[in-house]
Amino acid sequence: MVRVEDDVYVAVEPETAFEYMDVPEHQSEISPSLSAVETVEELPSGGKRATYAYRMGGVTLDGEVTATDYDPPDRIVFEMTGGIEGTIEWTFTPEGDGVRVGYAAEYDLPIPVLDRLAAPFVRKYNERELATTLENLKTRLEV
Repeated sequence: MVRVEDDVYVAVEPETAFEYMDVPEHQSEISPSLSAVETVEELPSGGKRATYAYRMGGVTLDGEVTATDYDPPDRIVFEMTGGIEGTIEWTFTPEGDGVRVGYAAEYDLPIPVLDRLAAPFVRKYNERELATTLENLKTRLEV
């Protein structure tokens, strides 16, 4: 299991950041390795179910994310299935005149044999990917 987490301060209201990340397609706008995201349905909770295509090391991994914990404007937790199995948690904590946006993901690599061997590479790759994603989110929202 690989775990990555980080956060960024964004000078917007928490609701603004939450509403932006509540649109699954926006994830592919800020995450370099997400080549496609498409909302499939809105759930009774208000959360979403969406498909994704994630490119890592020249391999595309397809699957779905489903909001399993949806608490506007504080938190969204997605369960990932398909090419990547695990969870993604977005948190939105008021701070000063803005919001601290947190991201934590925990997932299994799709090929168990490579899990132990590739974990350090994948962790570093995803740490850089996450830092870029959060910086892109900050840039997009602080227009």
